[in-house]
Amino acid sequence: MRRNKVGASVIVMQTAITLAILCNSLFIIQQRLRLSNRPTGAQEETLFTIANQWVGNPSDLGARVQADLAALRAVPGVVDAFVSNSYPLSNGGWDDGISLEATDLHWVTQSALYFSDEHGLPTLGLKLIAGRNFNAAEILDRNDLDGKPPSAVIVSQALASKLFPGGEALGKSIYLASQKQKTPIVGIVDRLQEPWVSAGNRYSENAMLQPYRYVEQYSHYIVRARPGQLDSVIKNTQKQLLGVSRARILERTRTMTESRRLAYRDDRGLAIILAVVSAILLVVTAFGIIGVTSFWVAQRRRQIGIRRAMGATRTAILRYFQTENLMIAAAGAVLGIVLAVTLNLWMAGKFEMARLQIGYTIVAAVIVMLLGQVAVLWPALRAASISPVVAIRNI
Repeated sequence: MRRNKVGASVIVMQTAITLAILCNSLFIIQQRLRLSNRPTGAQEETLFTIANQWVGNPSDLGARVQADLAALRAVPGVVDAFVSNSYPLSNGGWDDGISLEATDLHWVTQSALYFSDEHGLPTLGLKLIAGRNFNAAEILDRNDLDGKPPSAVIVSQALASKLFPGGEALGKSIYLASQKQKTPIVGIVDRLQEPWVSAGNRYSENAMLQPYRYVEQYSHYIVRARPGQLDSVIKNTQKQLLGVSRARILERTRTMTESRRLAYRDDRGLAIILAVVSAILLVVTAFGIIGVTSFWVAQRRRQIGIRRAMGATRTAILRYFQTENLMIAAAGAVLGIVLAVTLNLWMAGKFEMARLQIGYTIVAAVIVMLLGQVAVLWPALRAASISPVVAIRNI
């Protein structure tokens, strides 16, 4: 290797760069796949949503929404339904800052806002772990322009823990940034994800339900079907709504399973791209090792022949090239770990990514070192098969 510094250096650098990229790629892939599988807290397998837009500017939206909800709940196979401004995995909705005192200048945290009547919890299938559901007397009609303060809120466990880390949140009051009025927490659900699914979001499970019936020109009906009846219920609810009134556009009807697929499409796409790039890098690195090792075998035919003539076995020649490659790959792995950590620190600072866990560097190092051993095997076997007489005669 001292006489072939350039070739050894090339393999070291190639291995290091491959390991650095592989470490961070594996880490990002794992993060994105875990992100796309996190639960929303809702019973997604039996839920679907209908985006409804009224034609014109009707003045009786409250009555129309009430009629729609009554019709939806009467459809055979429907467990329950409600109307809202948004829903988990929709990637659109409202949020607000929260403080514990009316005079606070700084928010403690922020939270997604879902409008819901007393049918929201049973429709979504949320697990109420403390307190109670809304009652009918607390529900108000609301549109985008109304600023009526909510009479109560139901919050997620994550939000409750953030607001009151050392105490009981149930029965306590909070202040919304948009409302300077005290609002009591009457219920806590185990989990409720906000509508946005972007990576690195610190508030992903900060969500609350507010007791509003959303009466706006554009809204979402959230419907829960009985197990095994989702497809038939979807068809029947569309017909039922059009039967109530045709002065509307049903823009889309989408199951929550489909909403999840669409919401995390970019994350899955990034994971696939990184996996393909990592595979290509591994192949390129393997061919680089094969090429350099084959060149060294051609240069060392005389030395190999002499060693064979002096009694070296094929196994000894094979072991020599594998040991040599292992030393080079180990040097590349050490340099690669340094590059991987440096690259991750840069990305964490620029894109708010999580810090790379040491386990990924170890896994990537093992992968590239095993790759080196596999790649060197073919030229090493060629070297081991050289006959002493043929090698010396050809020099």
